[in-house]
Amino acid sequence: MNRKERIYSYIKSEQYIPLKYEELKAVLEVPASADAEFRAILDALTEEGKIYTTRRGRYEASGNHNTITGTLRCNGFGFYAFLLPDDEAEEDVYINGEKLHTALDKDRVLVQIDTADARSGRREGHVLRILERGNKTLSGVVESMRNGKLKIKPDSNRIYAKLYAPVPEGLSIHTGDRVLADIAEYKPDGIVNVVVSRVLGDADSIKNNVEAILFANGIKTEFDQETLAQAQTAPAAVTDVDIEGRLDLRKETIFTIDGADARDFDDAVSIQRLGNGNYKLGVHIADVSHYVRAGTPLDKEAFTRGTSVYLADRVIPMLPVALSNGICSLNPHVDRLTMSVFMEVDQNGGVVDFSLHEAVIRSAERMTYDDVAALLAHADPALEQKYAYLLPTLEQMADLAKILFQKRMDRGSINFDFPESKIIVNDAGEPIDIRRAERNDAHKLIEEFMLLANETIAEYAFWAEIPFVYRVHDAPGIDKITEFNRFILNFGLSIKGKFDKDTPVHPKALQQILTAIEGTDEENMIATMMLRSLMKAEYRPENTGHFGLAAKYYCHFTSPIRRYPDLAIHRILKDLLHGNKDFHKYEKFTAGASVQSSETERNAELTERDVSDLMKAAYMEQFIGETFDAIIAGITNFGIFVQLENSVEGLIRLENIRDDFYVFDEDRRILIGERHGKTYQIGQAVRVALVKCSLLNRQIDFIFEEDATADTISAIHRRSRRQRAEKERRMKRAGTKPHHRYRKNRKSRKNGNRHGTN
Repeated sequence: MNRKERIYSYIKSEQYIPLKYEELKAVLEVPASADAEFRAILDALTEEGKIYTTRRGRYEASGNHNTITGTLRCNGFGFYAFLLPDDEAEEDVYINGEKLHTALDKDRVLVQIDTADARSGRREGHVLRILERGNKTLSGVVESMRNGKLKIKPDSNRIYAKLYAPVPEGLSIHTGDRVLADIAEYKPDGIVNVVVSRVLGDADSIKNNVEAILFANGIKTEFDQETLAQAQTAPAAVTDVDIEGRLDLRKETIFTIDGADARDFDDAVSIQRLGNGNYKLGVHIADVSHYVRAGTPLDKEAFTRGTSVYLADRVIPMLPVALSNGICSLNPHVDRLTMSVFMEVDQNGGVVDFSLHEAVIRSAERMTYDDVAALLAHADPALEQKYAYLLPTLEQMADLAKILFQKRMDRGSINFDFPESKIIVNDAGEPIDIRRAERNDAHKLIEEFMLLANETIAEYAFWAEIPFVYRVHDAPGIDKITEFNRFILNFGLSIKGKFDKDTPVHPKALQQILTAIEGTDEENMIATMMLRSLMKAEYRPENTGHFGLAAKYYCHFTSPIRRYPDLAIHRILKDLLHGNKDFHKYEKFTAGASVQSSETERNAELTERDVSDLMKAAYMEQFIGETFDAIIAGITNFGIFVQLENSVEGLIRLENIRDDFYVFDEDRRILIGERHGKTYQIGQAVRVALVKCSLLNRQIDFIFEEDATADTISAIHRRSRRQRAEKERRMKRAGTKPHHRYRKNRKSRKNGNRHGTN
């Protein structure tokens, strides 16, 4: 135990009494010569949030006297926030906006827990100290320019602060422009001084809104010159030298199955029925590590990015296109290097043998999910004739996929199958349609094969006792799963089996709930609530299993083009295959890669969700004033969330429900009218009218159809026209030509196409 650890251990011990600096120094008998080092250790422990100083200057350990560290997640407009504790097993802490003390969304803070709400049991607290600021950059809209200063409104309504910046030299800037800014200073009065780094222009432009989201989340859209220069040196084809020593699989029937719009192909598959009735399944993964060597500019950039980011209008790749779409991609009819795993699977879905190889393949076909699904359903004779030589192979794969799925369900794997949306954009990156993204049998086939490969490789690494990056998912905390169980009691459901602090709930008990609600109006809502009660999967250097998959061993091995953990473990596995024994060099690396990859994954998901919400708001803007069929997807104390058939969600605010005063019953998750007793509950079908779409906040507002009088709709249209006219005047003053995003197809909507979708 080093000095820092000993000091921290003493401060957090039960016998410790809060002491001031000189008192603590005397008790620990710190000599005068070590004063600077001692102070530096205390400062470091404070910065890490492990200790803090009270108002009287005494040192305390975080966690003592009801203190807790975590990250703030603020609601819109600064009314309140929740602390997301560093320890995910801890319950969130509610913080009133007046008790944030200039802390902002994403800040890491130390919080004093004050009370627990008597009715809900919810913990409440106040911010003691800001440990680390979560925002280094912000985007916003210029509200005014006066005396050489800009007043900027943050794009995120979670950032409740006043932003001020000097008028930038050499940049053309106008009121109403969206800008990107670097934070220069956080002031005690809540004012944040920033420096404008870039002027995007029109605040209503979809392109500028997307750029602002990418900037706010720190997503790099361009590669630096050093990385690009190295990427350009990648060969266009596999050489004889590359192939030496590899298993040659070029004559085997191996092919890829991906989406029709995919450009990079990580994985290919093969299958063979053995004489003993077992299946020999081959999963062949692009050998990216052959071209992206550790410590090179390409590797450092991939580590920093962590993952590719998938947006409606583009993909922001982890690796330059020369690699991701070129030599690393398993394109058809060309030689490609792979890490190939063969698994012998018995007729019960058990892996009885496996082998891992550095290999070379030549993909026979670039198949799509839709074509494979059509072939398996025998729905297209012309397609069957074209791929007649592959049909028996595909049917064997489909048979094995069903066996693997059933085995996974039998052991208790949770099978979330949420409907997803696909946003269609035009060449300008503007949304022109929103459709349900269909998942067919081909998607499920590939999913089962990749899951099996990931489990097999993780188990291999575990028993080899090598440093590794595992994909882990912890069992949910008792508080959250108990709250979920209370919620589903309203629907006549309950979690079977025992669960408490010492005995976690079994995933099979949760899958039984999903099976029970399949096909009901409440299915999507209850599944969503279940998902929120679970922990977040992450990367770790220790294997602790995967709760959601009910898997003892799991990792991400199958997507090294778009995920850094996959690339990292390929390198480690190669050393294992080559008999290298020096694995100590990977211990620090796997720990760092796990943390970095978990953080970049969360950031990418947040970015993708923000852009999706923006696109949905932009698309629906053309339908303001129109009515839709909807399902109530959620109920809160401030309104009702509804979902349209095309997956778009929006809010009906409580103050806009005119026929009664409604009270929120938190236990039953329903709204009850005080005078007439009318209720609204999750899963209920309703008719709604669209009244507002905010690109800035990425929010959509509805009202109930019965509240949408002719006068109300007329007022909505007048307001919408005024907003468009004001926008065009502003753009004209700025010298920008107004651009009309949409041309409404009135005829199609008169014919019943309410959602404007095909």
